[in-house]
Amino acid sequence: MAPKVDLIQSDDQMPRSTQVVVIGGGVIGVTTAFFLARAGVPVVLCEKGHIAGEQSSRNWGWTRVMGRDERELPLGLLSLDLWRQMNELTGRETGFRQCGILYACDDQKQLDEFLAWKDIANTYQVRTVVTDGAKTAEMAGGSQRLFKGGLFCPTDGRAEPTKAVPAIAQAAREHGAVILEHCAVRMLDRKGGKVCGVITERGSIACDTVVLAGGAWSRLFAGNEELDLPALNVLGSVMRVDNVEGAPEESVGGSDFAFRKNIQGGYNISRRNVSVSDITPDTLRQFTKFIGSYLQTRKELRLRVGRRFLDEWRMARKWTADNVTPFEQIRTLDPEPSHKYLNEAVRIIKRDFPAFRTMREVERWGGLIDVTPDAVPIVGRSKRIPGLVLGVGFSGHGFGIGPGAGKLLSEIVVNTRTSVDPTPFAFERFGR
Repeated sequence: MAPKVDLIQSDDQMPRSTQVVVIGGGVIGVTTAFFLARAGVPVVLCEKGHIAGEQSSRNWGWTRVMGRDERELPLGLLSLDLWRQMNELTGRETGFRQCGILYACDDQKQLDEFLAWKDIANTYQVRTVVTDGAKTAEMAGGSQRLFKGGLFCPTDGRAEPTKAVPAIAQAAREHGAVILEHCAVRMLDRKGGKVCGVITERGSIACDTVVLAGGAWSRLFAGNEELDLPALNVLGSVMRVDNVEGAPEESVGGSDFAFRKNIQGGYNISRRNVSVSDITPDTLRQFTKFIGSYLQTRKELRLRVGRRFLDEWRMARKWTADNVTPFEQIRTLDPEPSHKYLNEAVRIIKRDFPAFRTMREVERWGGLIDVTPDAVPIVGRSKRIPGLVLGVGFSGHGFGIGPGAGKLLSEIVVNTRTSVDPTPFAFERFGR
């Protein structure tokens, strides 16, 4: 169950050397390659499947600063500025629209949390508007739900995940990037401990720097290099619907629902504030790292035991350059969505929003999100492996802050002054 992603013309010939290799063809890897290529830096992007085949095409498509952790706000603001330019920068339709995002609150406690965030956002000149219950319901398309109030950020927007990342990838190629699909990187090539290239299923590429942007696969890849990335994979589920009349242009989220207009004219909907996490061997290995976040999010987190435990138990965690790796055995992660929570979202949205009562389901899908213990990404150079740069653990925020993250990573790679301070995203904050 996967959304239909725009396909790109990738490269057939693999160069034997370059300056930078990017591992991963999601939004982080693609935007990194794009900004490097624009700066004239020779770069090769290796993707084991196809561009945007996993979570980068399966997310909500929100491009927001609303509600972000303060550490992410500068990156979010940079990303929004880049999203506004992205159609022009790529010469293609990315689906970006500055529609605004409304968070609708059921009670005073929820509203107070957003008002506290508003005070923080004010110091970053983020414009927000507080709405009362009646105005919130009106802006949400004439909802019949009794909201206490809401917070609206008019400068936030949306983009189309199935179109945006392929568009940026094509533009990166036009600037000189080499993009190799169906080319899994098996491991780093090192000399004296320092990165000197990568070993792929097609052979070796010599390079000075490697950027790891493998999304849900990053921890597995890093583990084979003796680098213990703190990340667990969480399931996200989305449904696309049509036959909706009178729903708002704004993207709207509440305590138990979310929806945004899509480029086809329908809407993408989801159940908000529910995270489904399969218990796997990695869950047990990282129990002490995540116990704090488990306790903080226990009302939202739904743990379950199923087939993924055995699948991951059987999966290789160590290999050599000659071995076929899990990245080649599973080209695209295509998990079953949570039908239970998508069906709940349908029930809630139909009940509370008259415009959606005639909606028809078009498709539904799931995707795996790599989440860190503090739900903030890891961006920066690895101190343990010279020549390796990390862009991982985006915790469900990667699409929205992807352009800024890609620009930041490209600046880190070339050792130039960065657009935002990368210090809050350091790997070492986890005591490593």
